[in-house]
Amino acid sequence: MSVDKEDINSVDAKTGDLRKVTPKAHDAEIKAAAHDLDKKESLSAYFTILAAGFGLISDGYQNNLMTMSNVIFKKLYPNDYTSIVSTRVSNSLLVGAVLGQIFVGLICDRVGRKVALVSTTLLIVVGAILGTAAHGAHGSAQGLFWFLTIARGITGVGVGGEYPASSTSASEAANETAQKNRGPVFIMVTNFVLSVGGPLAVSVFLIVLSAAGENHLQTVWRVCFGIGILLPLTVFFFRLRMLSSKLYRKGAIKRRVPYGLVFKRYWRELIGTCGAWFLYDFVTFPNGVFSGTIISSVIPNGDIKSTAEWQLLLGIIALPGVFVGAYLCNRLGRRNTMMLGFSGYLLFGLIIGLAYNKITKIIPLFIIFYGLMQSVGNMGPGDMLGLTSSESYATPIRGTCYGLSAAIGKTGAAVGTQAFTPIQNNLGKQWTFIIAAICGITGVLITYFCVPDMTGVDLADEDAKFMKYLADNGWEGEVGEDDEKALTDHHVAEVGSAE
Repeated sequence: MSVDKEDINSVDAKTGDLRKVTPKAHDAEIKAAAHDLDKKESLSAYFTILAAGFGLISDGYQNNLMTMSNVIFKKLYPNDYTSIVSTRVSNSLLVGAVLGQIFVGLICDRVGRKVALVSTTLLIVVGAILGTAAHGAHGSAQGLFWFLTIARGITGVGVGGEYPASSTSASEAANETAQKNRGPVFIMVTNFVLSVGGPLAVSVFLIVLSAAGENHLQTVWRVCFGIGILLPLTVFFFRLRMLSSKLYRKGAIKRRVPYGLVFKRYWRELIGTCGAWFLYDFVTFPNGVFSGTIISSVIPNGDIKSTAEWQLLLGIIALPGVFVGAYLCNRLGRRNTMMLGFSGYLLFGLIIGLAYNKITKIIPLFIIFYGLMQSVGNMGPGDMLGLTSSESYATPIRGTCYGLSAAIGKTGAAVGTQAFTPIQNNLGKQWTFIIAAICGITGVLITYFCVPDMTGVDLADEDAKFMKYLADNGWEGEVGEDDEKALTDHHVAEVGSAE
């Protein structure tokens, strides 16, 4: 079937009758339907937003779990936990996340939002259970770390899948219930909870460490891993009962997806969201994973508890940037706020990098500047990348394009994590911050030229434009889910009217 340029025929959901409408009238129907929710749909939309928050906080926890675990493993296995092993265990989550973001992004669009969300929850739980129970054969330390590598990889697939699954669902639900405040709502249930994951992981670590004592570090890291099992279970029941957004039910394309036309329409946006996300994660992820190691290296004697306390302060300083970004995203605009954040990398990266040897002698000052660098990252690309990636693409391919953008970002995180130790060893620790500054200015340029500003734009508007674009290019196919499906072949309408 083909999308006709002159008319689009749809099935009335109540009567099942075929009817012919003009593109303009059809666009109006799409917009009206996107916000016309019954009580059950409205309640589901609100719970979808909340569930996204609870689901992504487990992502934030898992992303930051290795921060203090790296410090523990270096204490427990000083000869076995080399920089190569540390990087491998840390990167396994990233490799899994890349796979999860791509494949779950496709599942989001081709199968459905609910299947994607339930699958990611189960994968995180299974991976966390395996990580908690990890052991090497005959007590082998290397066996333990290979077991952890596999377990963290499975967790990573679930964690990565949460990005497109939760974020696209939250964006569509927020568009249905609070369209004017979609940006701030989206940020608070995505990047805010992801950012809270850092302080949460360190707080849990400090509580467990205080309870178990520094002589029971094996118990400490296993309990911390075990708590990661509980967080995703908080939303599992709801996700089994949730409804997909009305935008998705009316706009889904599950078969014969025109990926060539998608790339032709969105290539510039993909360069923007993929490129900016690569740069952001290249900087922020290794600085998160290895921040505990960095702090312990500037603290006298590298005390574990002192390191964790400074790490907690670092995470708390980074949090206000999330709120500033949520405040600015409507007032300053998505693109300008992201550029402002990348500019902060340039500023603080150069300050810390050029004065590294002096500033690290004053630990509180170093932590403050380090935290401010992470805070402006949260304010700019941290808040805006997920938001722009969920707004820049039409509903039928939103999960796929969001997942691809996030996957390229996680690739940047893997590259940054892999390169972090060699950069420190060969160029000096200050260069990790100078390179962050270089990434900042590059991010400003990519954002300016390639990232669209969708501030205040209804997601249904882009859906309508996308359907017209498909019609103009002769695409053939069906749009919508089940009884919401629109039949787009004018010949079907003619047959129906003849009968």
